[in-house]
Amino acid sequence: MQGLGWVGRVGFALVLGFSASATAQDDGLVEVTVTGDGISEDSARNDALRRALEQGGGVEISSRSHAENFELIRDTIYARADGIVTDYKILQQGDAAGGIKFCTIKAKVSKSAIALTWGEVQNVLDQIGRPGIAIYILERIDGVTQDSSILESQIENRLLKAGFNVYAGEQLRALAEKESADAGSEGNTAKIQAIAKNFGTQIFITGTAQADAAGVKELAGETTAMYNGDGMIKMYYTDTAQMLASESLANWRGGARGYHTVSPQAGKKALENAGQELVERLYQNVMKQWATRISAGGELTLEVEGLSLADALRLKKKIQDISVDKIKNVNQSLTKGIATFRIKAQMTAEELAEYLVSDDFAAIIEIVDLKSNRIQAKKVGG
Repeated sequence: MQGLGWVGRVGFALVLGFSASATAQDDGLVEVTVTGDGISEDSARNDALRRALEQGGGVEISSRSHAENFELIRDTIYARADGIVTDYKILQQGDAAGGIKFCTIKAKVSKSAIALTWGEVQNVLDQIGRPGIAIYILERIDGVTQDSSILESQIENRLLKAGFNVYAGEQLRALAEKESADAGSEGNTAKIQAIAKNFGTQIFITGTAQADAAGVKELAGETTAMYNGDGMIKMYYTDTAQMLASESLANWRGGARGYHTVSPQAGKKALENAGQELVERLYQNVMKQWATRISAGGELTLEVEGLSLADALRLKKKIQDISVDKIKNVNQSLTKGIATFRIKAQMTAEELAEYLVSDDFAAIIEIVDLKSNRIQAKKVGG
């Protein structure tokens, strides 16, 4: 049920007999009563908080529809609803039809909190640009690897619509072939991470999907080739390969009109049908992780080759001294001669690079590569 869109979820609530109401107050607060649903009590409560924000803050948010990156900022704010809607009371919760949970809350939504959050998200976007995501799904029909992936295209279109920069599987395949590497093989997460990192992305999504012939049957008077299938999609941070989410869909069925047991077209249709729910669940996970990361502000990575530990510690201190207002925190690690600095900063990578080529730093390091959130350099004379 988490995959239902806003309209679908409202319809679901009305079928159950739940209602949603809103009352405007003079102090910039809007009081709403809404019902959310989910597979657990926590997910139902979080869904109710999102709906409260959607209903109570809808006018405030829609007034900004002319803003650049409107859809991405709006969905990021909705994903952060549990941190924005803090004044609420649970009126009722329990079991609903279909084995899911429901939660009805009365909440106060603050217009000023929405405006403040909007500004925070906009500032981070100005700093690091739109988030980038690389996607690679290995798809098979009757055991035959497909040249392109239906599920991959569905995920790509959903994220593009939301405002993400998306690098699709075709691009990753081309790089893999150039490097003579089977990036799409199961378990080759490191290779996909390395390729995705070259694009400067924050997240990469990979997985597999299969559809296999399951006989022919009559459906509504039509002879239909049936297919069974399953899929597993995982999402990772590009810089660390830390797994963020895992979504699966097992034992689904689908088909298309046809007299033959083996029907690639039926297999494709089955994959398309299965992807509708899986893609929406994955999108909610993407937004949750993006909202969590953006809450902490932008992070820049500086990688310097050839530094000793003493060099790295001195450079860390110089970076911290750039500006108290702009440099919030610097973490440093050293592995096999490469020092990595993770910098929480109120500036873009290009702005940081301008400091790093100044006289104070030019005698220590030389920049060799600059991407949206990552700078690579080497020790001068190293």
